[in-house]
Amino acid sequence: MNTNFSSRIAKYGLASAAVAALAVPAAVLGLAAPASAAAACGKAGTNIDGSAYVRQTAGVAANMRSGSSTSCGITGYADNQNTLNYYCFTATASSTWTYLYNVTDGTYGWVSDSLLPKNSDGVTRGSLSYCGF
Repeated sequence: MNTNFSSRIAKYGLASAAVAALAVPAAVLGLAAPASAAAACGKAGTNIDGSAYVRQTAGVAANMRSGSSTSCGITGYADNQNTLNYYCFTATASSTWTYLYNVTDGTYGWVSDSLLPKNSDGVTRGSLSYCGF
């Protein structure tokens, strides 16, 4: 598990929920799959971050998606040196995703935090404000 994901899970108290979800098999609850904090395809995040704009890492291009999953459609690209405005983040079972606005080309979408530049702390990536879903 990456440090960024672990620190966010602890910070937002999602660890106990994750443990509970793993401890109770979905079949016992009659569910097809455990609940997730991921943003469904088509769900936008709220602009609650308030941090300064960032620039995408030189030489890196990332797909921006309609939800926090690679199965969601591509809405744009966070390309080499684009200026990005982070709105908020959410978590999937194995990663965190940031909803952002690409100031350079005017597109919105979700990007896996692993593809975004490191924040000033040198550890975390993406928004530091939890979307709440």
